[in-house]
Amino acid sequence: MNGWCIRLAWEGTRYVGWQVQPNGVSIQSVCESALTCLLGGETVRLRAAGRTDAGVHARSQVVAFRCVTERDPKEIVGGLNRLLPEDIVCLSAEQVPADFEPRLWATGKTYEYFILQRDAPCPFRGRYSWHIRQALDLPAMRRAAEALTGRHDFSSFRAQGCSAAHAVRNILAITLVEEGDEIRIRFRGEAFVRHQVRIMVGTLVDVGLGRRSSQSMAVLLQAKDREQAGMTAPPHGLSLLQVDIGSAPRE
Repeated sequence: MNGWCIRLAWEGTRYVGWQVQPNGVSIQSVCESALTCLLGGETVRLRAAGRTDAGVHARSQVVAFRCVTERDPKEIVGGLNRLLPEDIVCLSAEQVPADFEPRLWATGKTYEYFILQRDAPCPFRGRYSWHIRQALDLPAMRRAAEALTGRHDFSSFRAQGCSAAHAVRNILAITLVEEGDEIRIRFRGEAFVRHQVRIMVGTLVDVGLGRRSSQSMAVLLQAKDREQAGMTAPPHGLSLLQVDIGSAPRE
């Protein structure tokens, strides 16, 4: 049995997210169909380093599969890119041990969220940014973000239905950069709970709009109450930038 690790990028607008679902087309289902065709009819099951929601984009997601059919990396990459729609791309492929599991080998993830802050929307960035008509108080948002870094119980920033055993996560860095009318918020952490990044963005935007103070983050963390945090930011502003893979599975 051959083990494979591939990196995928996609524009998530027309998909229901990564995972196969009965209510629409998923990234996983499209890629599995393409691989089955590439491997001469052999059925494969893809396993990703994590799920992404409907409308969320990915610049580099780590995905694994096992197959009996022999192929080399160039055949995997070239074949997939011929078979996949133009909004999904295979970036690379490499052989790995057959027991490679992206979720267990992943040591960190980086997400980026784009906010467009101006009165008029932009037809070229509408699919990739949250349009907010007011200018945001970036220094206040930076002060608030400092309180969210480190290891905390993020229950206040976890969506209902999250299957994780607990909400304790370690956020390594949050950076906010303003370029013209655009704000980019980058989150780097070991792992995240369901909708955590989008809820943190929604809460930071509340701070930027003056709806809550930059000092309120510590209180929110202690409350462990989702109802006290901000809205869940729209999915289309979010992109998975990178998944870090270690040399062995986490214990």
